[in-house]
Amino acid sequence: MTTDEQVDVSIPLDRPTAARAYDWLLGGKQNYEVDRQFILEGLKKFPQVLDSARQNRQFLYRAVRYLVEEAGIEQFIDMGCGLPTNSNVHQVAQRFNPNARVVYVDIDPIVLAHGQALLAENESTTVITADFRDPNAVLEHPDTKRLIDFSKPVATLFLSVAHFLRDQDEVGKGAKHALRHIVDEAAPSGSYFVLSHMVVADPEKKEWIKQFAAKAGMPVQIRTTDEVDALMAGLEPVEPGLVNINDWRPDPAQPDLNPVPPELHPFVGASEKNKELFEYGGVLRKP
Repeated sequence: MTTDEQVDVSIPLDRPTAARAYDWLLGGKQNYEVDRQFILEGLKKFPQVLDSARQNRQFLYRAVRYLVEEAGIEQFIDMGCGLPTNSNVHQVAQRFNPNARVVYVDIDPIVLAHGQALLAENESTTVITADFRDPNAVLEHPDTKRLIDFSKPVATLFLSVAHFLRDQDEVGKGAKHALRHIVDEAAPSGSYFVLSHMVVADPEKKEWIKQFAAKAGMPVQIRTTDEVDALMAGLEPVEPGLVNINDWRPDPAQPDLNPVPPELHPFVGASEKNKELFEYGGVLRKP
């Protein structure tokens, strides 16, 4: 990996961050008390979030494996990648094709710092600091231009981050532009789009999540499955389509995740009884 970016390693400790909170759910170590308290408070209302976060990481493995082995994709852009943990996109892709190339994108400076350390010897993978609400900033980044050849199919991944995109926001042109600009305008036919999105149907519960996240400085827009479907219109879903991601080509033999932190053990399996919130998504192809 090469980059000329200066790493700002200032770490906000007075509020949680999405990357660090997700890291703890996955059994990672790059998180702080403020992140852990945020998660524990949210789990009181939605205990299934632990399962859905871990199911999302397992879905990543299956989706990337499919794209490399069956679709022949060799290049990936992972939007809002978060902190490195096990089964990162480049690790899965390069396991099945050592020539696969990956651009990780995140706005959190600590992600860049950890990513640089992880990828120091990997010239086929980079991590850039950019706001995925502005896809042109991603496209114009020199490391994206170095690794991604847009004359060939590319996979763009938005894994459990699209709910941070609001229909209207202060950056860019809103959720649909952020999600679709690269696949619609820059990527050729035969490219792919991978999505997982937190969904809730009940308006009151959607509002509770919105307010809870906003207090932590994380504006979100929780959508219904129909609303997510509308954002993906025009792309061709790969079987079994857009579903609860736990049902997308399940594979009991895939690699295990890091162990669940002891404090979170009481919430394991909550998704079996609490189904009003889950991660919805799949793999889609550009015709």
